[in-house]
Parts: sequence; C-alpha cells; structure tokens
Amino acid sequence: MIPTVTTVGDPLPEPPDGAPYDVTVIGAGVVGTALARALAHHPLRIALVEASDDIGTGTSKANTAILHTGFDAVPGSLEARLVREGQRKLAEYAAATGIPVERVGALLVAWDDEQHAALPALLAKAEANGYHAARILDADEVAAREPALGPGALGALEIPDESVICPWTTPLAFATQAVRAGVHLHLDCRVTAIATGKNVHTLTTSRGPLRTRFLVNAAGLHADVVDRMLGYDAFTVTPRRGQLLVFDKLARDLVRHILLPVPTAAGKGVLVAPTVFGNVLLGPTAEDLDDKTATESTGEGIALLREKGRRILPRLLDEEVTAVYAGLRAATGREDYRIQDRPERRAVTVGGIRSTGLTASMAIADHVTGLLAGIGLDLGEPASLAPLTMPYLGTDDRRPYLNAALVARDPAYGTIVCHCERVTEGEIRDAFAATLPPRTPAGLARRTRAGNGRCQGFACGAGLRARFEGTGT
Repeated sequence: MIPTVTTVGDPLPEPPDGAPYDVTVIGAGVVGTALARALAHHPLRIALVEASDDIGTGTSKANTAILHTGFDAVPGSLEARLVREGQRKLAEYAAATGIPVERVGALLVAWDDEQHAALPALLAKAEANGYHAARILDADEVAAREPALGPGALGALEIPDESVICPWTTPLAFATQAVRAGVHLHLDCRVTAIATGKNVHTLTTSRGPLRTRFLVNAAGLHADVVDRMLGYDAFTVTPRRGQLLVFDKLARDLVRHILLPVPTAAGKGVLVAPTVFGNVLLGPTAEDLDDKTATESTGEGIALLREKGRRILPRLLDEEVTAVYAGLRAATGREDYRIQDRPERRAVTVGGIRSTGLTASMAIADHVTGLLAGIGLDLGEPASLAPLTMPYLGTDDRRPYLNAALVARDPAYGTIVCHCERVTEGEIRDAFAATLPPRTPAGLARRTRAGNGRCQGFACGAGLRARFEGTGT
C-alpha cells in the first residue's frame, strides 16, 4: 500500500495497479479539501495536490472566518445558492465534528443618511435570497445592542444568524476525513504543465508526473494559471489584499455582534468581529494588486484600519493588538463564482471563490461532484465516511486543560505549554500524532493555537521549535 500523504523526499506514486487516478483536485484550500472529502464518499482513486507544505495555507488561513447567511449575495447567482446551502451543511458538520462556531449575529450599521436609506433595499435583498429573519433596527435599538459603538449610528440591519467559525479546523477536518478514506494527498507538489490526451491528463509537477482521468482546478489565486494550462483564458485572478488587526482577548467584551458596514462597489468594507478564539478582528482592507504573494502588512493599511475602527468602536483602539496579518482573495471582476465544467477536457474549473468560500465550501463540493458526473465520471455507489472529532480550539469549557477527569487520566492535558492560549502538552503531542501532523510551527499554531496568543510565541516559541527539531521535520 502506498502512503496517503506524501511530500518532498517521497516518490510521487500512482495507484497500485499502475492506472491513473480517477480524479485529481489541484489546490488544498478549504474548497479543494471539501472536494476531496466529497469525492471520498465514492469508490474512486483520488489525488489532492498542493503546492505548499500544508493544507489551507492560502486564503483559507487568512480571512475573517465568518459563517455567512448569504443575505447580501446577488439574488439568483450561483454564489447565493451555494452560500445558502453551504451555511446549513457546514453548521451541521461543525456541530458533528467539534469545529467551533459562535452564532453572534451581525449588525449592518448605517452611519449617514445615504447608508440609512439603503437599509430597506438590503432587507429586500436578504428576503430575495431566502433569508427572512433580518430586520431594521432604529438608532436606540442599535445603541442598546452595542453599548460601545461609536456615536452617530442612525440604524442597522440585523442579521441574527451570521456566525463566526474556526477557519483552520475546517479544512483540516475535510482533509483528515479524505485521507482516512484513501485520498492521496501530495504536498509540496506544484503543477507546472498539463498535457491532455484522449483519456488521461498528465500533470507535470515539481515532484514528477502524475496521471489522472478527470481534473478539478481549485487552485484559488492560481486558478487562472491552471485554467490556461488546460487551454482556456476565461478569466484573470486579481489578488485583493485584505489586512486585518487582531486585538487581545481583553477587548472581547467590547463587541457583541459582527459589525458590518453598508457595502460599496469596492467590497463589503471594514468590519469588527469577535472570533471563536476570544479575540476581536478589525478589517479587512481591499487592495487590488499584481503580486499573488504580497501578504505583507503596510503602514498605510494599518493606519486606514485604525481610522475606520475609531469610528466604529472607539474604545477598541485603546486595546492591545495581538497580531497583524493579511490575506489575498481571488477577485475576478465578476460578482459570482466562476465554476465551469469543461466536458472536452474532462475537467471542472472552480475559480473566483471569494470571501464566502469557507461558508459555501461543502455546497461547492457537492455541486462540482455533480458536474463531474455530468461530464462522464462514474461515481459508483456512495458510502458514509468514518465519524471524526477534531481537537477543540474554542474558548469554552471544552478545552482539555479545564477537563479535570481528562487531566486525571493523562496529566499531559494539564501541563500548559502556551500560556497565552492555554495549549497543553497533550494537545501538542496529539497534533504530531494526527493523520495530518504539522510540519512547521505555523502549522502547529493552526492545529492547536500554540504561539498565537498575546506574546506571539515569545515565551513558548523556542520550546515549540525544539519539538520540530526532535521530529526531524
């Protein structure tokens, strides 16, 4: 049996009988991993290839982590349908697997007469999208809901079902189930060319050739590049940088909802949102760039966020900033996903997956699976996947260090390693023993929160790095 997870130094294998894979998914972000998991329900030989050293290292790890209702999507669009379906699917999946979700609700706050006049149209848009729980609040109701809100708010549209979710555990759960079901995950495996024959694609990768009958392009920021390898030039991905500030947990009591601005043509604007980790986010910016690797933060971006934050939640600016980060979103110049089947190439392109991709990921996966069947892939009879419980990264009493019975059975769960985030020796040990262990300190942070706290690893960083030296990673 060949290994289900391979990386640099491992040979790039094919299925044992020498036949090509039935399906290969390019890109192991939240959409690619959801696709691999959906396909794993069927008796297929599946590969998931990823250019980086871990799953979920692109847009999937650096976003606002909101589980959207889809209230503001373009009515009748593919995105609107898939976000609506995906929100329900992911909420159920999160509850079953232990992914943290908090239903905090959202307030779309109007700060001037023009924004206030736009609220009825936004309410009608929500209802056109099948969301009927929204309602307009007056200024007094808004002030009562959010006592720390800045002065001058004229009203708001309340969206009570908007939630926040863990953006790291979600793709990790998808990938873990996929790999356990037999999907071959090939990391450090960048696709550089695709040759399409009569029945088989041959992918040239940084680790050697890979053959597959059907292909799914879920390459995120690079979906346009992969599409051109297949002979198409239907869209161009413009990386849209979103910079964010993460405020310390002591700021968490300042905000009760996700605080959204009235959207403009440039995007949804700067928001304030709690996180499932107990912090508060401020951001993102929206900067269209040429460089698909430009994830650095800038002084101008931070200054803009502070200016916007001072208007929304003035006291937030008095709190400590724990971290600054930036993510790139795949803008394509169209307010909808670019999901397209390519029957003549036995391929499906999954492009233009914007900030709603986390919410829609499971519905996108089901939609694409149907498209693959429509272009000739014989799925076979579906089967259930083995149940999965993920390590819990939320802030409530499900954390291991608070479980007296667990600590009594295994004292490692009472031995704190990262004091800022209350991460224990037992959790770190479990991460290294998992189906998809971390290969870097950043990967460990996404699996446990270790090093992500107020001191950003100043106290525990050396010990965490030593663990990687001990594993030879």
